[in-house]
Amino acid sequence: MSQYRGYKRMSLEFLKKYGIAIGDSVSIQADVVHTGRIMPKYEYSNDNSIVIKLASGYNVGLKVDKIKSIEKTRQQERQDQMPIKQRYVEGLPKVLLLSTGGTIASKVDYRTGAVTPVLSAEELSASVPELADIANIETEQILSEYSENIVPEHWMLIAQKIAKYAESKYAGIIIAHGTDTMHYTSSFLSFALAGFPIPIVLTGAQRSSDRASSDAALNLIGAARFIVEERTKGVYIAMHKDGNDDVVACHIGTRVRKNHTSKRGAFETIGAEPAFTVSKDISRNLTKEFFKTDKFEPRIKIDTRVVLIKYHPGFDPNILDSIVKMGYRGVIFEGTGLGHIGRTMYESLRRANEKGVFLGMTSQCIDGRVRMTVYESGRDLLNLGIIPMEDMIPEVALVKAMWAFGNWNNPDEIREVMLKDIAMEISH
Repeated sequence: MSQYRGYKRMSLEFLKKYGIAIGDSVSIQADVVHTGRIMPKYEYSNDNSIVIKLASGYNVGLKVDKIKSIEKTRQQERQDQMPIKQRYVEGLPKVLLLSTGGTIASKVDYRTGAVTPVLSAEELSASVPELADIANIETEQILSEYSENIVPEHWMLIAQKIAKYAESKYAGIIIAHGTDTMHYTSSFLSFALAGFPIPIVLTGAQRSSDRASSDAALNLIGAARFIVEERTKGVYIAMHKDGNDDVVACHIGTRVRKNHTSKRGAFETIGAEPAFTVSKDISRNLTKEFFKTDKFEPRIKIDTRVVLIKYHPGFDPNILDSIVKMGYRGVIFEGTGLGHIGRTMYESLRRANEKGVFLGMTSQCIDGRVRMTVYESGRDLLNLGIIPMEDMIPEVALVKAMWAFGNWNNPDEIREVMLKDIAMEISH
């Protein structure tokens, strides 16, 4: 029954009556004429409607009692084409495209409705022919994972791959990556590869590359143009600035997070405008000098015995005690307001500090700086060993702590590294 997955009773009888199954191309006369492909339905959806995917990539549900006619069209099933190799243009700079998977390297399976990571780096590059007018794109596939499946070991694998190209002739490196954890990866690369001599730009898509509404092409084009035209070293994330298809924002890799689940302008720089915007021209929005580190000394090690705790009213301090007993070396708190957690935590904090656990404080607030000397409660926390992390984004502080513990052992050195601005993770 997979050809009717999710359909039952009235909707199932309707499809069978007209000899139509999931994946078939149809023309439907209802309030207006709809053309598209029959899609599967969720198990618990109603039984009196069918779902079609329009050419735009969006799904529409139609009640069967409102359908005047339905016809299976003669359009053939879509066929995957052989990838077209990117053409080489004499005189254009070389850019390396590394693919790790994610929506940007995915297609919609029109029989199952699922988005699956199937595009290779070469196919992804070939799917955006405009890239060939910007640079000579060379491709390599590292992973094929949705970003929720990316783990710190993958960060190291990506960093090790990139480090090999430190003395290459590439103008820069693009990393195609899923969006959900992209800013974790960009943070690790920012620290592990500080001083890398050419720009590293992560980009992705909120909608898969074969959808008419996909943002993949513009994001890739924006990333390539930024590398070729700006030649500014550092790690960046390049994504749609908003819902319009004319501006890509390039965010510093340690000052950005995904702030919307689905819209194309989901990524935002915290506390400032994006570092660059790419449209007809490239605009530089920050006046300060970027990434002053001149010497490239890769530090590609990590210790994952660090945890991010989001404090909330009613938080059980026994959880912190258990984390310490499990051997974790660091805790990053996402505290309230200026950097506070309740006094019910104080005794557990004291025990953790006595055991040498690094205790860092960030804020749950999207913008602003931790200031723990304003209120008495903040000063109490400072006396218990909490270290304020300035305006570091909580996830960035977590990644930085993992990286710091992977590369240093001395507690004083780790504290010094955590408070040092290495890759613009702390704004001034």
